[in-house]
Amino acid sequence: MKKILAESQIYEILSVVEEIPEGKVASYGQIAALIGREKNARLVGKVLSEAGDYGDYPCHRVVNHA
Repeated sequence: MKKILAESQIYEILSVVEEIPEGKVASYGQIAALIGREKNARLVGKVLSEAGDYGDYPCHRVVNHA
């Protein structure tokens, strides 16, 4: 995987995803806002597409804005 962020920033995104409760969802934009990168929803999507390289995360709980 090409480096798009520092490892700490990747794990920051993944830790937010990990906190999404079972039965609930969050949007890429909401996650971006929670980590202080309001305009980087696509970046969150890119990190989640490679999340398998970092462990087992509930990426299926993240949806688009619609």
